[in-house]
Amino acid sequence: MNGDRQLKWDGCSNVRDLGGLNAFDGRKTRWGALVRSDAPSKLTTTGWAALYAYGIRTIISLRTDGITESELDVTVCPSDLVTVRVAIEDLGDTEFAQRWAASDLWCTPLYYYDALMRWPERHAAAVTAFAQAQAGGVLIHCRRGNDRTGIITMLLLALVGVSAEDIATDYELSPDSQREELMKMRDTSTREVILDTLAKLDVEAYMLAAGLSQYDLEAVRERLLEPIGG
Repeated sequence: MNGDRQLKWDGCSNVRDLGGLNAFDGRKTRWGALVRSDAPSKLTTTGWAALYAYGIRTIISLRTDGITESELDVTVCPSDLVTVRVAIEDLGDTEFAQRWAASDLWCTPLYYYDALMRWPERHAAAVTAFAQAQAGGVLIHCRRGNDRTGIITMLLLALVGVSAEDIATDYELSPDSQREELMKMRDTSTREVILDTLAKLDVEAYMLAAGLSQYDLEAVRERLLEPIGG
C-alpha cells in the first residue's frame, strides 16, 4: 500500500482505506483490511475491477429498515464477493423517525448517540459481520458513506484503540457542507459532536453488552491491526 487512504473507484466519490492509523501497543491499523465508502451500486465496471484488485472480498451493506435503497447488480459483481446486509436503524421506531429522520439532523452526527442507545444489538451485528467476514478486505458502506458508515467505523476504530481525535479527523474526510452549516447553527461542530459521543461511550463494554462475543472482539483486532512487531 502506498499510504494514500483516499481511493479512486470509478462511480463512487467517498472511498478510503482505514489503514495507517495509530492504535493499540504502538501498532497501526492494517492497510487493505477495512475500506469505507458510499454505495458501491454506483460503481462502473472499471470501479468494480478496482475494488476487486484492491482485495475486497466482503461488502457489509448498512441499511435502515423502512426505506428502500439501491441493490448491487449481481451481474457485475465478482462471483466470490460476499455481501452481508445489516440494518442498523429502524424507521418503525416512531420517536426516532420524528426526531431525526423527519429533520435535517439525520445527516449529522448529532443523532449517533441516540441511535447507539436505541439499537445496540444492531450495531453489534454489524461489528460481528466484520469479525466473521471471509478472508480478504472488507468494504463497509451506506448510501453516502457518511453516517451509518461513520457510526460503524467509529466503533471498529475505537475497539482497536484509535484515538477519538483520529476518529474525528477521519470522519471529517467525508465533507458535507449542509452538515457543517447545521452544526454551526447549533453552536457546535462535527468534531465536537464525535468527540462528545465517544467520551460518553465505553465502546468495548457497550459492544460486549450488546452481544459481540469476546472471540469476535479479538477477531476484530486481529483483522484490523498490524501484527505485533510488524
